[in-house]
Amino acid sequence: MKRDVISSPHPHPLPEGEGRRAIVGSEQGTQLIFVRHGETDGESSVRYHGRNDVPLSATGRLQMRRVAAALDGRPFAAVYASTLSRAVEAARIVGGTDAVRCLPGFDEIHFGDWEGLTAAEIHDRDPDHFARWQQHAGDFQFPGGESTAGFRDRVVRTLHAVLAAAPAGDLLFVVHKGVIRSVLVELLQLDEPARQALRVELASIHAVKRRAGGWQALVLDRTDHV
Repeated sequence: MKRDVISSPHPHPLPEGEGRRAIVGSEQGTQLIFVRHGETDGESSVRYHGRNDVPLSATGRLQMRRVAAALDGRPFAAVYASTLSRAVEAARIVGGTDAVRCLPGFDEIHFGDWEGLTAAEIHDRDPDHFARWQQHAGDFQFPGGESTAGFRDRVVRTLHAVLAAAPAGDLLFVVHKGVIRSVLVELLQLDEPARQALRVELASIHAVKRRAGGWQALVLDRTDHV
């Protein structure tokens, strides 16, 4: 069933990507397209890889080719990625270009001592910090890594710097789960229930468009192509 999209400053319940009209590319005007990279050799579907530079797997490359097909050859004024190889390779596949602008400010959060672990492994090895993380995920310092607040600040500063200097036209960002969540919360000014409902699956597509007074989501977490 089709649901309302979100527009700033009054967010509504998030639309689901599955089963929604394929509106990416059907609206006129500048759009920002955010894509999460595909599966990796490090099993990013179940393991927490932040600064670990794990490459795309064969499955991940196939997922990115399917994203490119879903975007149907849309031209982009610029293509952005983090400095991590899984995002850079994915951006080249999706954007159809080697001219990818790699930004360290869009690197995934540093999970520190938990890099490469599953949730179950983290719980078993560090139950006290794991419990604190579950209770205070919005304000948490990963042991030996980055704080969630510092990460969000880094991503948001990078986003606004990019938008201030970006060329005219549609922009493609092929990045990470935490980065996309931080960007969408900032652009759409999501309240807490909407933040909790926001999903960013592997190989998902998210599209936003500037409207009077803010930004509007056209598609969130579209995954029907994979």
